[in-house]
Amino acid sequence: MALARRRNNRSIDYWPGFVDALSSLLLAIMFLLSVFVLAQFLLSQEITGRDAVLTRLNSQINELTQLLALEQSNSQDLEDMLSNMRASLSQAESERSRLEQLLAAGAGAGAEAEQRASQLSGELDEERQLSQRALSQVELLNQQIAALRSQIGALEAALEVSEARDRESNTKIADLGRRLNVALAQRVQELNRYRSDFFGRLREILSDREGIRVVGDRFVFQSEVLFPSGSEVINDAGREEMAKLAEAILELQREIPPEINWVLRVDGHTDNIPLSGTGRYRDNWELSSARATSVVKFLIENGVPPERLVAAGFGEFQPLDPADTQEARDRNRRIELKLTER
Repeated sequence: MALARRRNNRSIDYWPGFVDALSSLLLAIMFLLSVFVLAQFLLSQEITGRDAVLTRLNSQINELTQLLALEQSNSQDLEDMLSNMRASLSQAESERSRLEQLLAAGAGAGAEAEQRASQLSGELDEERQLSQRALSQVELLNQQIAALRSQIGALEAALEVSEARDRESNTKIADLGRRLNVALAQRVQELNRYRSDFFGRLREILSDREGIRVVGDRFVFQSEVLFPSGSEVINDAGREEMAKLAEAILELQREIPPEINWVLRVDGHTDNIPLSGTGRYRDNWELSSARATSVVKFLIENGVPPERLVAAGFGEFQPLDPADTQEARDRNRRIELKLTER
């Protein structure tokens, strides 16, 4: 009986110890939960503060982008830096998402979250420094832009002065051009008058001989009047006519004022029948040029100044009559004289 009573007393003594141990365990669990809740609260505050920083950074980046667009050619390095900042911010946002996932996942993430939050805070500080350097570069660019605008303003002022001078010069040039056109028109009118006088004298001198006529503003000699067939040598009758022509030219020269720079153009023309090529001249080009040159040389021998004469050969390519008849070919073989300006 006494032994049984002692055993009952011993079992009753275990219960308070068990209760104390259970209380201690509960207190430890509550402490751990409090630490975990506190860690979650601190981490949430850190993430919230970081969101505000990220928002400010995004706003600053947008302002920097708008400013740097004004000077794209000088801000390539700054754009690269901003791109790096955006990449870093993107990484930070990824880290935030991962931390939020860890918070949602529960226990075991507190220490790692604090470590990543500390690392993220350092990265944010680095981003702030980069942003400050970017702002300094933007300020420098703004100063450079202001200097460029000042230079552009000076250039625009100089350009306005130059344009005013150009307008004045253009006015003077237009007036000179108008006066020159008037003077040229007067010279042309004077030359036309002398040409009319010259042709009138030629008609009187040559007595309207057959084979010599006026066509437009040219005096025309048929080739048969001056040259044997296929030759550039002026015949005797032609030399007489050319001597009269030289005399008329010399008389005209004494009357034309020296300021009128006139010349007598001698043009040689043939028909469209090709030369055999076995004679002295290979084709009509050479024959027409040789005949015009013979007339010019004869006039020079008779006192006409060589600087007042021009010889040209046209072959068969400037016909008076394009018909393929003997009459047309006879008309097209000719020497033309034209009084004109040099």
